[in-house]
Amino acid sequence: MVLAFRACKEMALDYDEAKVDQAVLALLYLTLGEDGRAWKNFDWEAMNRLCEQGFIDNPRNKNKSVLLTEKGVAESERLFRKMFGR
Repeated sequence: MVLAFRACKEMALDYDEAKVDQAVLALLYLTLGEDGRAWKNFDWEAMNRLCEQGFIDNPRNKNKSVLLTEKGVAESERLFRKMFGR
C-alpha cells in the first residue's frame, strides 16, 4: 500500500493548481468554526498558495487548524455554495 501511494505521488500529473486551490478553499468552509478557524488537512502546497493569496493565515504551525481571513471566509463560502450547493 505504501509503495502504491509513493508511486502515485511521484507520477507527473497534469492538473490546474488554481482549481485545486479553489476546491480546498471551498472545503475549508465545511469545517469553518465561528472563530474563523478550519481544519487544515489538505495538500501543503495548496495551503501555502492560499496563504500567499491572502485567504488563510500561515498554515505552517503546530495547530491542527488554520485561520481564514475575512476575505478567505467570504470566498470559501461562495466557492462552497457554487461547487457543492443544491
